[in-house]
Amino acid sequence: MPVVSGQVPDDQVPVAGGQVPGAGGQVPVDADGVTRRNTLKLLGLAPLAAALGWSNGGIERATAYVAALDGAAEDEAAAVLKFFTAKEWPTVRMLADYIIPRDARSGSATDAKAPEFIDFMMMDETTSDTSRVAMRGGLAWLDNESRARFGKRFIAASDAQRRQILDDIAWPKKARPEMGAGVAFFTRFRDAVASAFYSSAEGWKDLKYVGNTFNPNWNGCPKPALDKLGVSYEEFDASLAAHRKS
Repeated sequence: MPVVSGQVPDDQVPVAGGQVPGAGGQVPVDADGVTRRNTLKLLGLAPLAAALGWSNGGIERATAYVAALDGAAEDEAAAVLKFFTAKEWPTVRMLADYIIPRDARSGSATDAKAPEFIDFMMMDETTSDTSRVAMRGGLAWLDNESRARFGKRFIAASDAQRRQILDDIAWPKKARPEMGAGVAFFTRFRDAVASAFYSSAEGWKDLKYVGNTFNPNWNGCPKPALDKLGVSYEEFDASLAAHRKS
């Protein structure tokens, strides 16, 4: 399944890269105290954040929160969940790693603590109650769909069974009408995972971005990064135009 092999399907957004330390290992800081690295990060994540209804301030808070968790074991992170329940948490982690698995270039979504990032953002002041209901309802939809097909929750299904469900909701243009609720949930969840992952050190490493270096021939996000996400600028422009009309 394309989602599992490291690609993220339709409606994703190419994101910007990072910043290498300057002299003495220091990251350059602007006069107002905001690092250029963080500025680039926020600019790159802005389209995803807008689609999710997340603010730059919320992303900064979530990034700081996840950084403080660095090194914490999985059970420690689960003990301080802000939004997801203990029952939902294993599904969230599993689904995140289906979207961005570990590969030779970087760690997985869970390695980058993307689930913890999303958990924080779901309770951030900038996140709407509608988004919270949609997230919880989407996870319930996954379990209900898995029970209807296989007689067990999504987390308890086999890998092949889970992929079968995800294949039916990962590609909006190919999905059957009755899969609409699942498609809507998966699209938002995938965007949330990508936003969380590419705000982390793992995400910056995955893009192999080198900032603070003159490049006279910058032509946008590198094609390997676009291919990994399974996106194109044309698809993003169309998705953004549709979002603005809605």
